[in-house]
Amino acid sequence: MNKYEILYILASNLDEAVKEAQIEKYSALVTANGGEVESVNKWGNKRFAYEIDGKNDGYYVLMNFTAKSDLPQEIERQMKISDEVIRYMTVRK
Repeated sequence: MNKYEILYILASNLDEAVKEAQIEKYSALVTANGGEVESVNKWGNKRFAYEIDGKNDGYYVLMNFTAKSDLPQEIERQMKISDEVIRYMTVRK
């Protein structure tokens, strides 16, 4: 089991319930695959340094978790096909 940190940006124009559902979706994905979520830090809305896909700001979320080495690839795959996620970055600690 490895420790990972994933920072992802959700669209800022989403309802609060949709944001919470997305955060819960990725946390549940970790626990369903035998991992453990250590912390989820909601940084809130931040302005981008430059425009991304026609958007100027986004809702930042930082999640620290422990999981097997193949799980981050699955999380990134699901984030890639999600319309709510603007950007993401996973780092192994």
